[in-house]
Amino acid sequence: MTTTTTELTGGGAAPDAAPLPARRNRGGGGGLGSYILIRFLLIFPTVFILVTTVFVLMRSTGDPITAALGGRLTGDQLAERVHAAGYDRPILVQYWEYLTGIFTGDFGTTISDNRPVTEVLTTFGSATLELSLYALLVAFVLGIPLGRLAAYFRDKWPDAVLRVLAILSYATPVFFMGLLFKLIFSIWLDWLPVAGRASTGAEIQLSTMDGGTGLYTIDALILGDPEVLRDVLQHAVLPALTLGLLTAGVFLRLVRTNVIGTLGMGYVEAARSRGVPERRLLRKHAYRPALIPIVTVMGLQIALLLSGAVLTETTFEWKGLGFQLVEYLQARDFVAVQGIVVMLAVIVAVTNFLVDILAAFIDPRVRY
Repeated sequence: MTTTTTELTGGGAAPDAAPLPARRNRGGGGGLGSYILIRFLLIFPTVFILVTTVFVLMRSTGDPITAALGGRLTGDQLAERVHAAGYDRPILVQYWEYLTGIFTGDFGTTISDNRPVTEVLTTFGSATLELSLYALLVAFVLGIPLGRLAAYFRDKWPDAVLRVLAILSYATPVFFMGLLFKLIFSIWLDWLPVAGRASTGAEIQLSTMDGGTGLYTIDALILGDPEVLRDVLQHAVLPALTLGLLTAGVFLRLVRTNVIGTLGMGYVEAARSRGVPERRLLRKHAYRPALIPIVTVMGLQIALLLSGAVLTETTFEWKGLGFQLVEYLQARDFVAVQGIVVMLAVIVAVTNFLVDILAAFIDPRVRY
């Protein structure tokens, strides 16, 4: 009996208990480091597969010169252009040159307007980035609080209404929602501009200013003109709302589901049994854990925003990468199309990597 007591309270327990924190720390640190390394290395095969797929699809229609200029040049002129661009060489040679060009930042030259594709990406990419950030802000501001509200009124009529609105926001085509908003807020009510990133005068000031970033909101702040800033923000409202609602519905349903699930956990039930008000339970115990899945799926939502940006930019004549992509598709300029699609794919892959790392820091279970 004495021996047993000594083992339980004395030196017998220490050798077994002491190494446990050390092993846990080593496993946690190694787990995070290995996770980051693996996720980073996965970017390269992902981008490689996407680049290869886009290249094969673009070349399946023939060489880009013939696709863009066929019928507008004579046979000899067309053959001369094809030879000068190197599209009459073996496909594997073209593929290798394209891969090496991407790694050096050379995406080729557009056929329709003879511009470096990298110039197109840098010129119009800032517009798409600005629209995506605004749309993501709309998704957070609307989706997360409404999801929390739906969970609070679960199985009651406000919950049912919000769930229906979430389904409609996700299922309604982006171009239709954009046209509807333009009809209501621009034509009927005359509250907001119908198209563009800024009015003509403001756009001239922003596009010609020294040290401009291409992000009109930031440039307007640097310019220090309140009227220009107001004009830029007014032009951004409808495109951001149209694109943001697409993701807000996803956030609403995700937050609602996770908050309801957290409210049924044992520690929440224990707090409820001690008389903690339901509203405090929702705010203190159920809300924050429900936000972890939002971070996890954010990478997928970035891809959704970029795909939706193509239709949104076309609907509102917001001159970003999506707008230019449609223009180059109509011109059958497959060199430009290939460069824009590859750049969007790289953005999605890198964003997913960053989101995965953020999720691993927030929730250690992700690493294992």
